[in-house]
Amino acid sequence: MITDIRLAGQQLAAPRFDTPKKLISWMGAIQAQDYAMARWAVGIRLKSATARSVGEAFSRGEILRTHVMRPTWHLVAAEDIRWMLKLSARRIRSANESLAKGRQLELTEQLHYRCDRLLEKMLGGNRNLTKQQIGEELNRQGIAADTPRLTRLLMRAETEAVVCSGPFSGGKQTYALLEERVPPVPELHPDEALAKLATAYFRSHSPASLQDFVWWSGLSVTEARHSVGLIGRSLTAERFGQRELFVHESCRAAETSGVPLYLLPAYDEYLIGYKDRTDVLRPEHRARAFTNYGIFYPVILYGGRIAGNWKRPARPDDSCVETSFFETDTAVDRDILEEAVNRYRAFYRAV
Repeated sequence: MITDIRLAGQQLAAPRFDTPKKLISWMGAIQAQDYAMARWAVGIRLKSATARSVGEAFSRGEILRTHVMRPTWHLVAAEDIRWMLKLSARRIRSANESLAKGRQLELTEQLHYRCDRLLEKMLGGNRNLTKQQIGEELNRQGIAADTPRLTRLLMRAETEAVVCSGPFSGGKQTYALLEERVPPVPELHPDEALAKLATAYFRSHSPASLQDFVWWSGLSVTEARHSVGLIGRSLTAERFGQRELFVHESCRAAETSGVPLYLLPAYDEYLIGYKDRTDVLRPEHRARAFTNYGIFYPVILYGGRIAGNWKRPARPDDSCVETSFFETDTAVDRDILEEAVNRYRAFYRAV
C-alpha cells in the first residue's frame, strides 16, 4: 500500500535514525515555518528524542533553519546547505524580489551588497545576533530596516551564503555567518546535487510522482525530470490505481501490526511533501487540514490517513492536548490515542 511505504520511508513506522542530523540528511529537508512544530516533526521520526536533544543539535549547528528549495523555512543538515542553496538560490531571489516589489520596497543590488558586507562585519568572530538586533544595527548604519525590508534583506543574504541560522538566544533564533557556522565541504557538480536531491526525496517520500517532486523541490519540470533520470536505476515506476508513481529501491513496507496513530505537526512532510495529497486525505476534509493560503494545521494520522486535528497546549509542557476527528464515527482505541498524546508530552517534558 502507498501509506505503508510512506510511513516507513518517512521514518514514522519503525524509525531507523537516532540523531536529528542523520534523519534530516535522509529526508533532504523538513519544512519549518513553526520551529516548535518542526522540532516535533524531527522528534516523532527518531528512535528516541526530546525537544532538548533536537534543540541541542540545532544549537551545535548540526542542523540549520533557512530558506531553501521553495522560498520558505526548512531544516537542513549543515553539510547540505551549500549545494542546496546553489540549486535554489535563483528561484528564492526571484520570489524575494517579487515580494519586495509587491510591498513597494526599493531594494537595489547596491543595497544588498552593502547589507551583506555589514552583516559580515557585525556577525564576524562567531557573533550571533537576533533579527531585531541586526535591524537595530542596520538602522544605525543608515539602512532603513523595518520588518518587511529586513526580512527581504536577510533572505537575500541567505541566498548569497552569507548568513544562516545561529543558536537560539532568549527564545529567539539568531543569525550567524555561514562560513563560520558550517565547515567547508567539497563542492558538488550540478548533476551531483540534482541527483542527491532526487535521491533524498524519493527514498523518504516514495511512492511519489514527478509532479510531487517538482512541488517539493521547487525545481522546474525540466530540471526535475533530469534529476529523476540521473537516479533512474534506483527508481521503479509502479502502478497505484490510475497513476504511475516512482518507488525508490531503499523503500520497505512498514510493520502493519496494529493501527498506528500519530500526532503530526503543522506543515508535516507526510502531507505537505506532495502536490497530490488524495492518497492520505479525503477531499471533503481538505479544509480542516490546510487552507488555500498555505496554512497547514496539526493533524492526526490514523491508519496511514489524515483523520482529524489536534491542538497543542498553550505551553509545550502542558498536559492538555485536544483532539478531534473529522468523522464522528471514527473508532479509535483510547489506549492508542493516549499513547500518541503521551509521546508528545514526553518529548517536551524530558529533561
